[in-house]
Amino acid sequence: MSSLQSIQVLLVDDNQHMRAITSAVLQSAGVRKVREASDGAAGLEILRQQTIDLAIVDFNMFPLDGVEFTRLVRNSPDTANPYLPIIMMTGHSEKSRVYEARDAGVTEFVVKPITAKAILDRIHAVIFRPRPFVKTDGYFGPDRRRTAASGYKGPLRRSTDDQTAEAAVDDSNAA
Repeated sequence: MSSLQSIQVLLVDDNQHMRAITSAVLQSAGVRKVREASDGAAGLEILRQQTIDLAIVDFNMFPLDGVEFTRLVRNSPDTANPYLPIIMMTGHSEKSRVYEARDAGVTEFVVKPITAKAILDRIHAVIFRPRPFVKTDGYFGPDRRRTAASGYKGPLRRSTDDQTAEAAVDDSNAA
């Protein structure tokens, strides 16, 4: 019995063939509930009507692309679930696209042509190893840091903060 059979996945891609391939991969992995939408606006409408556990969205769609879909899921006042895991699919792996998706709040990223292993690895990552969410003035979404700094010993994270922290420790030792 698959651990994925109870999850409900929203698959948003304007290419019907890509939806069919991805849906077949999901079903072969045991996912029994796959809802499909042909663009981000239709995907948002499904999110308003049904409980969805995971969204897999294409980057490049019209009129509402995957990045804007993600921003609306994360930040819209009427969003159904701002914490929804979102896996972005794209045929464009340029660093600028990856950063744009990450900065919109995408949870994971997979490059087309997709493989079953790549999709399933990302699904397992978002379900079984979820990252904490971060809220700042300009961002809401999964923590964008993939690794913890090995030498990190406190709340300060920037290189300039390290000097301040060391100076504070030196001052407290002198007192």
